[in-house]
Amino acid sequence: MKETKDIKKDFLWRIYLMYFFIVLFGIAVLFKAGTIQIAEGDYWKAKHDREQVKKVSINASRGNIFSADGSLLATSVPIFELRMDLISDPITDKLFYENLDSLALCLSQTFPNRSKSTWKTQLKKARKNKDRYFLIARKVDYPTLKKVRTFPIFKLGKYKGGLLVQQQSRRELPFKNMAMRTIGYDRVSNKPLGLEGAMNKELAGVKGKRLVQKIANGVFRPVNQDNEIEPQDGNDIVATIDANIQDVAHHALEKQLIKEKAHHGCAILMEVKTGAIRAMVNLTRLDSITYAETFNYAIGEGVEPGSTFKLASIMAAMEDGYTDLDEIVDTEGGKKALAGGYVLKDSHDGGYGKISVKQVFEKSSNVGTANIVLKYYKKQPQKFIDRLYSFGINKPLGIILPGEHNPYIKDVKSKFWSALSLPLMSIGYEEKLTALQILNFYNTVANNGKMMQPQFISEVQSKGQKVKTFEPVVLNPSICSQSTIDKAREMMEGVVKEGTATYLRTAPYQIAAKTGTAQIAQGKTGYGSTNKKYLASLCGYFPAKDPLYSIIVMIYDPSRASIYGNEVAGPVFREIADKVYSNNKSIHKPLQKDTSALLVHVPIIKCGKKEDIQKIAQELSLKTALEGNQKSYLRVKQENDGFVGTTIILNDSEVPKLIGLGLRDALSILENQKITVKVIGRGTVRKQSLTAGTKVTQGAVITIELS
Repeated sequence: MKETKDIKKDFLWRIYLMYFFIVLFGIAVLFKAGTIQIAEGDYWKAKHDREQVKKVSINASRGNIFSADGSLLATSVPIFELRMDLISDPITDKLFYENLDSLALCLSQTFPNRSKSTWKTQLKKARKNKDRYFLIARKVDYPTLKKVRTFPIFKLGKYKGGLLVQQQSRRELPFKNMAMRTIGYDRVSNKPLGLEGAMNKELAGVKGKRLVQKIANGVFRPVNQDNEIEPQDGNDIVATIDANIQDVAHHALEKQLIKEKAHHGCAILMEVKTGAIRAMVNLTRLDSITYAETFNYAIGEGVEPGSTFKLASIMAAMEDGYTDLDEIVDTEGGKKALAGGYVLKDSHDGGYGKISVKQVFEKSSNVGTANIVLKYYKKQPQKFIDRLYSFGINKPLGIILPGEHNPYIKDVKSKFWSALSLPLMSIGYEEKLTALQILNFYNTVANNGKMMQPQFISEVQSKGQKVKTFEPVVLNPSICSQSTIDKAREMMEGVVKEGTATYLRTAPYQIAAKTGTAQIAQGKTGYGSTNKKYLASLCGYFPAKDPLYSIIVMIYDPSRASIYGNEVAGPVFREIADKVYSNNKSIHKPLQKDTSALLVHVPIIKCGKKEDIQKIAQELSLKTALEGNQKSYLRVKQENDGFVGTTIILNDSEVPKLIGLGLRDALSILENQKITVKVIGRGTVRKQSLTAGTKVTQGAVITIELS
């Protein structure tokens, strides 16, 4: 009995203890609830409000980019993500089910990726699941959004109809690939580069603020629009690029790249007096016939310029007072042995003999240029470097576009300086410049020594009103003496008249230019690779006497037989220049008042058979003084209103001089001598692989280049 009482007592004690703890826990809960309600009430209420209602940023509309001629180069197009709050208070069951069928029909017609029955099923399921963020469509344009707002239920309004609209923005380039890298919006990273990046602050505008309330699963909807801070839209930018010329330059370069099967290329048109860039094209091969703007080679790729650098080399020697246009230079048979067994060669077999400095430049003689620089600077190479530096070509241009490659013109303190450096630098190797930096130097020569900074933006506008103007910037008022500039311009005019840029000679306006062909170093193999690659370029300005525009064209790794700037880059240069000429009346020569001067036109004839020349002269009633018999080949020059012709002496045992002959006449002569002929190009003969006067051997093969 006693044991039973003890057990009962122990059991009751445990119950009391448990009851005590339950009461104590209840008191603690009540105390904490009271503390939260009274002491911490304001804190938790504020936290709740912060989580349910908050301010978010409203993106401003990004400004447009216009071309100089008013064309739209870049703009922001609004796109929308559409969702539906299916348990919005105003949407009752009656309203929903009465309009479900017609709403599903409208959605299926506008967004046919889902059928009417599918839309109906998914909407019913979403309402049953109390979905407050049901996805309708992404990337919807504004006209479609306006249409959706007229659908059943949605037409009740912004809050009653349950339609949730999230606005986004997509950058569009109306001209697509044209000038993409200069404009600069990268679709892959969605980051602003080029003009977009340079002027991002102006274009971006100022973000606004909006109060939104949480409705479900991290989804917010706007509330209390009275407290909204409207965004300030970005300003518009007017670029210096002319859309019409850019289009011509783009297609001219693209056509030539496809023809040459080149890896990439660039072309730039610059206004001489202001530095304004009117066109800039950069194209990279994607496949055999597709090229696109993937990198801005014009400003971002440093290259060894090759022969276009010879202008700076010869100008340095003239500015230092060492040489002049008429000084005679020995081209040493077209080959010159340098240090370490390196042999410098001219493109013309046998060289050019002893010629003037002007002819060295016109014919682009590597040996001649190196000999000029070595003669005067071999014992003082730093003086040559210092003179180049005085021209400003060792400094970046400081353009507004990001990504300019720094120029590299090494000096004698460089660890890479060697006995080969001076002669190789003189002809455009062992240094690196961008296409724009090379063009800017030539533009400076055209501008009588005044170096301008390349300009890409002319003004900033806000709602059509000008708010900022970008004036031309002078980097150097005079890089050298006017005498040196005059001589440089004379040399460049000679290149087109008598030298390596004959493709440009027939233009109705005079062009001054310089061609360039540079072998491209390839990794560890350098220039010794069996698969040699070249950079063909042509840089110049027009009209030659009163320059308005300068142009550079660079084509990387042309795969056709020709690698020379005249044939590869010349057609692009000419097409761009012709477009500018046709659109600019100030370049055109005024019509002669005395129309009698127009009645006689003497065609250009260099060489041909006497009987053919006489036939032309008779048809045009022109005077002639021609040597030889009817079958003789004559070398012809124009004289007043007629022709004077001297006989070309042919010897069956010797290779004839073919320069100036048409293809038909050249083939006729060579086939009679049983010489196998390989032909490059079209037009008249400008180069032959076998030197005139050499003995004809059995099985002889000759390559003739035409232009």
